[in-house]
Order: sequence, then structure tokens, then C-alpha cells
Amino acid sequence: MIKDRMHWLTERQRVLSQNVANADTPGYAARDLKKQDFGAVLNAHGPVLKPVRTNEMHIGPGGATGTKPKSEERPDSETTPTGNSVVLEEQMIKVAETQVDYEMVTGLYSKSLGLLRTALGPRS
Repeated sequence: MIKDRMHWLTERQRVLSQNVANADTPGYAARDLKKQDFGAVLNAHGPVLKPVRTNEMHIGPGGATGTKPKSEERPDSETTPTGNSVVLEEQMIKVAETQVDYEMVTGLYSKSLGLLRTALGPRS
């Protein structure tokens, strides 16, 4: 799951950098990736056992998508007279959020490797 999240964040950074690079391009629409659905990612990497609805009043389990992230038009709050919908301030906020998320995920990855090393014990 960590690998998928890192891949998604890397792809988002690429899409956002394209938005910034095209900030002055007439008619360019800002793009972004769909938010990751944690439940879908968990289902894609979770156990083989699936939950079973024991009562019709309960919510049923959802399915996993497991697809490569695709960018889609997500216009910012403003559009210039030339049709460009990139607002640099909003794009830079998204870039900073993505960077913070990436640092958090790499920290989690590092911690998980440390736990594995501890579980394996000292080398002889």
C-alpha cells in the first residue's frame, strides 16, 4: 500500500508541475488526480477473505479499482480571459501538500523496514 501511495504522489507531483509550467498557456485547463480511495486500496491489498453481509440492513463491502492514476481536468477557482484555469497559488499549495504527504509516506516506509530488521534480529 505504501508503494501505491508513493506512486500516486509522484504522479500527482508530475501533473501539478505540468499545471505550473502551463500557467500562461491560453486555454489550458488545470489537471489533478482523483483522490485515492483508502478503502479501495485496502481491498486491493487486503486479505483474501471478504466480509459477508449478515443482515440486509448492513452496508455491503465495496470493490477495489486497482488502476493506474489518471489525471482529469480540475479547474481552479479562477479562469483568465484566455481560458487558462491555472492559479499558481493554488497549485503551489497542492505541491506543498503532496510533498508533505510524500515525506510522511517515506517515513512510514523507513519505519516499517526498521521493524522488519528488529524482527529478524541481530546478524551473527
